[in-house]
Amino acid sequence: MGVIPGRAISKGVASGEALVSSQPISFLGGVDPLTGVVVDRNHELAGQSVSGRVLVFPHGKGSTVGTYTLYQLAKRGLGPVAIINRVAEPIVAVGAIISGIPLVDKLESDPIATLKSGQMVLVDGNRGIVEVL
Repeated sequence: MGVIPGRAISKGVASGEALVSSQPISFLGGVDPLTGVVVDRNHELAGQSVSGRVLVFPHGKGSTVGTYTLYQLAKRGLGPVAIINRVAEPIVAVGAIISGIPLVDKLESDPIATLKSGQMVLVDGNRGIVEVL
């Protein structure tokens, strides 16, 4: 699979195990800021932790307070190490930027179809690339 070019949104480089969802994520109310666990019972990732993972999902949804929830997660060491979106929207983009979480979107191949949970992935938010390790 190799290197997949995309668009850099938030700078930094991180690698980790991918956690892939085909559903949008709301950080406010959808992810517990004290544990990093997805608590939205209707979400396909319910019960799974985003902590230390490369979180792959289409885009964020919900309140702008989700930006600060992502920030809280990162400051507690419970946030994702990197984020990959089909198309980043302002809530997740700003959350990633203020939290120092690398974020890449608009990959040349659909990240939801290309990446699988459990794969080791490197996200380079400086160059706007994703690499399956």
